Amino acid sequence: MPHDVDPRLLRALVTTAEELHFTRAAARLYLAQQALSRDIRRLERRLGTELFVRTTRHVRLTDEATRLLPHARRVLAAHDAFNTAVSVRDERPLLVDVGTRIGTGFTALEETRRTYPRLELVARFHTGLTGAAREILDGRLDVSFGRFAGLAPAVAEQLAHCPVRYERMTVLLPEDHPLCAQDRVPLDALRGKTLYVAAGNPDAAEWTDLAGRLFATHGIHPAEPFPQIEGPEEFIRVVRKRGWWVLANTEFVEVPGMVLRPLSDPAPLSPVSLVWRKGLHHPALQALAATARSLAREHRWLVRPPHTWLPQEDEAVMAPARTPPPTTSS
Repeated sequence: MPHDVDPRLLRALVTTAEELHFTRAAARLYLAQQALSRDIRRLERRLGTELFVRTTRHVRLTDEATRLLPHARRVLAAHDAFNTAVSVRDERPLLVDVGTRIGTGFTALEETRRTYPRLELVARFHTGLTGAAREILDGRLDVSFGRFAGLAPAVAEQLAHCPVRYERMTVLLPEDHPLCAQDRVPLDALRGKTLYVAAGNPDAAEWTDLAGRLFATHGIHPAEPFPQIEGPEEFIRVVRKRGWWVLANTEFVEVPGMVLRPLSDPAPLSPVSLVWRKGLHHPALQALAATARSLAREHRWLVRPPHTWLPQEDEAVMAPARTPPPTTSS
């Protein structure tokens, strides 16, 4: 019976099982493909069983690999948690921008705090990735969440990111409007309408840009630029006073007298990545990234449904195989 299997070999198993492609799995692990193949063969010999069936076109798990995979994931989670606990010691807190107290970023933050209680992650609440990215590069912030493809190239090249989720886009509209009777609002039903998309807020330029790309093909108009709105209470006040309809995501602040309806035909998506400064090594960053990837797997956040809309540049940026996870050492 095998004992004390090297966690590195288990990580090779898990990563290859997730990718079902040796080249992509090797890239995620910073290995040559030949080295990954050697690790898999070594693990197969150690366990006395075949783990993958490989043909010229496909890679698939054997029944035994499928049975062992959840056990390997639990071992690695415990191993990573132990290493993080040992490493934390005198590390400063990780400053994390989550936008609001709902949504993908806040969910990942809270789950990380629950899973790694010894780590200190301090929340910041900004309104967009563009503004947060400036603070990351200035050293006033460590991590944020948002649409990476919407950043200026000169900014993006100094940052690293990990795709986390395709959020479904919605419209916030008055609860007494006839469109509220539908479970989903077709984009063409909004033709000629004006929606608030944070135009005039320089910190959320990536969101305004995404909305503009969507609106251009469906005859929808963005509301005129308006000064940046700080905080949910002020946002609710301004939206209700001005009578705006709002382009939003599925998880959004509640506005009295208004309701959210998913958009459809096609369903537009808002891509969300975890974003950090290149070269940042912090145990809480590793924990946050591991938690975000775990949530993405559990809830199928990165499985793109059919009949959805996303700009081509976002499709390229959100390809998970292209983005390595953060590490705690150089």
